[in-house]
Amino acid sequence: MTRMFVPALLLLTSLRAEAVQEPADKDKISETLHEARTLIDRNLPTQAIEMLKTLAPASDARVTGMLGVAYYHANDPVRAIDALAPVVDKLPADSIEKRESIQVLGLCYYLAGHYLESIPFLEQTRAWTPNNLELTYALGLAFVRVKQTVRARNTFAGMFGVPPDSAAAHLLTAQMMLRLEILDSAQTELEKALEKDPRLPQAHLMLAELAISLNRLEEGIADLQKELQFNPGNSMALYRLGEIYARQLKWNEAIAALQKSVWINPYFSAPYILLGKAYQNKNDPGAAEGMLRRALQYDPNNKTAHYILGRVLLQMGRTDEAKRELEAARHLQGDLDR
Repeated sequence: MTRMFVPALLLLTSLRAEAVQEPADKDKISETLHEARTLIDRNLPTQAIEMLKTLAPASDARVTGMLGVAYYHANDPVRAIDALAPVVDKLPADSIEKRESIQVLGLCYYLAGHYLESIPFLEQTRAWTPNNLELTYALGLAFVRVKQTVRARNTFAGMFGVPPDSAAAHLLTAQMMLRLEILDSAQTELEKALEKDPRLPQAHLMLAELAISLNRLEEGIADLQKELQFNPGNSMALYRLGEIYARQLKWNEAIAALQKSVWINPYFSAPYILLGKAYQNKNDPGAAEGMLRRALQYDPNNKTAHYILGRVLLQMGRTDEAKRELEAARHLQGDLDR
């Protein structure tokens, strides 16, 4: 399991720094805690865990608390929860150890999928560090996960500096919901955003993304066309429109939309790949090759671009070049499978 999107939060960093600077007591427990803290700071949590296990954890809540922190840094949130939950209330009030344990518990509950349990701990930590955007983000996502939409919207609104009842706040919340694939709630938020501002940029694009994910292509086209009415220079809307037309085998319409997309944003490889596929299907291998080589200029490790280019080169009778491209595609597919 990989660490969450907030691996090095500001509070944890400051807490560790303070703790290292505190003079260690002469007794064995304090000395071991100091050494374990140093190992955690050096990104050696496994060694810290083994060191802490040599002590009797029940004899000192600080030992068990530090063990939980070490498990968090070792990407083991379940063991971190098992260690921290029983002792967090036994640590001295307002101490560095207690605050760190509360923050780590909040993050570990989130990582372990216990979103409701994570919220009180994340809220406590945010009260100490109101400007920590990573914590605010984690808390907002936790609210989304447990369907507390109003609290999620208020959190994201504060994070991005917009009024919580604004169209922009609904849009931001919908974006987070789409990332988590909570589609029904995202659609509701987008509809509320458009009720408040029918010309809100990105709202129709996001509705189109939602429709495309559900294979409602005609609905997606309608929303993309609305987005382009209000925001004609939206390269992503043009790309997604071209993508739908390509799926429908409407190659002329696809080429028109994709060309506009790359004229606005020439550094995104995906439209070039679709243009290559479109020109290939229109029996124009020269144009297809040009588009695919441009895609690989921006994304050299794109297996799809290598594969389609290989097929185009075969079509043109350039067998040796085609073999190199097809081999590159196979190699990249192997890297993805490992």
